Formats: sequence, structure tokens, C-alpha cells
Amino acid sequence: MPAGPFASEDDILDTLGRYFPLRKPGVLVGRGDDCALLPGGKPLSISSDLFLEDVHFRTSYATAEEIGHKALACNISDLAACGSKPLAFTLNLGLPRQTDPTWLNSFFAGMGSLASRYGMALIGGDLSRTDKLLVSVTVFGEVIGVGGFLSRAGSMPGDAIFVVGALGLARAGLFELEKRGRSALEEYPKACQALLKPEPMVDAGLMLARAGMNARPPALMDLSDGLVRDLPRLLGLSGETGVWDEEGETLGAELIIPAGLLHQELIAWCRANGKNPVHEALLGGDDYALLGSCAPDMLAALHAAIPDFWEIGVVTAGDKIFCNREPIDNLKGFDHFS
Repeated sequence: MPAGPFASEDDILDTLGRYFPLRKPGVLVGRGDDCALLPGGKPLSISSDLFLEDVHFRTSYATAEEIGHKALACNISDLAACGSKPLAFTLNLGLPRQTDPTWLNSFFAGMGSLASRYGMALIGGDLSRTDKLLVSVTVFGEVIGVGGFLSRAGSMPGDAIFVVGALGLARAGLFELEKRGRSALEEYPKACQALLKPEPMVDAGLMLARAGMNARPPALMDLSDGLVRDLPRLLGLSGETGVWDEEGETLGAELIIPAGLLHQELIAWCRANGKNPVHEALLGGDDYALLGSCAPDMLAALHAAIPDFWEIGVVTAGDKIFCNREPIDNLKGFDHFS
């Protein structure tokens, strides 16, 4: 691999081509034309995200491989939250002038490794020169059957609220990496990895989708902005979905989150920094866990089938959310524009 900046866009495309072949089973026409062509017959789940330097990641402590992995993982998490099987993606990439070919090779390797794990084809995109690194990914997923698409809507009073994955762990990793750089990995390896290299919960999402094909489907979303911001979205309290129960009343929640159920690294970090671990679990963004609700009679089967599945509360009538009997109104989660 030559040192120094790339000579042309073709050099970048040649590097990318070593990790993402033009032809892929399940794709009729891959990248290279103005549009890709995917086979029809089933609905496609589609999601898109931006991933920006010094907003979503820092090159000072995240490696190229980790940035490539996470840029795709965040989007695959959206597919998992809809119970969809990852199929393909597009990649728009803005690169600063000083980008080193070795760095970009590692970036593609991290993204390519994750794409290969889920059999995802890269089917197109665009390249541009930018002041800072910019990554924009659009993913396409296959709905596994009739009624297999899971949405955020559908919660009812009395439903169980559940999470698949860890809460607040990436938040601890973020604060330590911001403060200490990669040396934080020595003391908080799981927390730092939760932030730097999240694992989308695809298998859990597919299991939940299959469970919903034989019963009332769970309501589901991915947990990327923290429970404080994402649970109101699931319940329709954010103004985005307008979820109501059958009698036209808004929905609330009673959460029970004992500190003992949280990851030991989060508890240790809170102890060392004078933080309340339950509050940090509620605030934590970048978890890329799954947050959902389901009928109580589904719980036993879901507990048995899905690792890291745990019940954290119940949906209520009304528009208030309580955690451990305290209102969470005073906690403010992450917002890009606040």
C-alpha cells in the first residue's frame, strides 16, 4: 500500500473493491450503474444514518477499523429493531485531503468484516473531498414474512417493557475515552468496546419478529439515544409516532431497574466518579441495545430464547414515566441540537 494521499477517486474505489465485490448473491445489479437492482417480491426495510468526525466519533482514540465497523453497525441495529434480515447497503464517504491509504484500508476492512458476517452487499454510494471525515450509510433489509416487520407502535397498558443488551455501558466508555484516550481500555475494556465497536442485535430482532408472527407483535426500537429519550418515542410521547391505547389515552411506564442488574464496569465507573448507576443507565446513549414491549404471556418464551433479554418495567395508562418510583423528567438524554 503506497504511503501518502490517494492520487484519484479510482484509487479509493480500487481499495474498496478488495473488500466488497461487485457481484453478490441476492443482488441482481450491484454498484457501478446509476442504481443497484434488488430482487422484488418482498418488502424491504430501509434506514440511513450520518456518522461524522468529532460528532459521532473521534479519530484521536477510535481506530480506522473500529470507525468502519461502527458506521455500519449503527445502521444494522436499525434493521435489527425492525426484525429484518440485513441484505445490502450503500456508502457515501467524505474524506479529508490528508487521509492515508493505510487508514482507509483498515476502515474498509472493519466495515467489510461486519458486512461479510451478515452477507451484506455494498451496492453503491458516492465519494467526495470534505474537511472532516463523513460517513453516510443506507441499509436495506429483508422482512422475513407477512407480519414480520416490527415497528415502535403497538404498546398497550399492562405490556412488559424489556431490553436486550446492556444499558449505560457505552456512556461510561465515552467519558473515559474522552478523558484518557485509549488507555481507558485497560481499566474499562467492556465499556470502551461497547462504545467503539457495538454489536447489533440482529438475531434477537429476528427472534422477536418470528414471535410476533404467531401473536400480537412486540413494539421494538433500537436504543441509541438512551432510555430517557428513546422510551418516550416507543410510547408515543415524543410527538413522532402518536401512539395511543385502545381508549385513546396516552401511554406511560413504570420502570424497575435495580443497580445489581447493570454491568459491573458501569457500577465500578459510577462508584469511582460519584455517579448514580441507574441514572447513568437511563441517560446512556450509543448502547445499540433493543428496547421493546410485549404482552406478558410472551415473556417466558422470549427469556428462554434470547440471551441478555431482561424485563425492566410495565406500560401504564397516562403520560408519565417513573423509574424505581421516581419521575425521570429531570433527566435529559442526548440531543444533537440541544
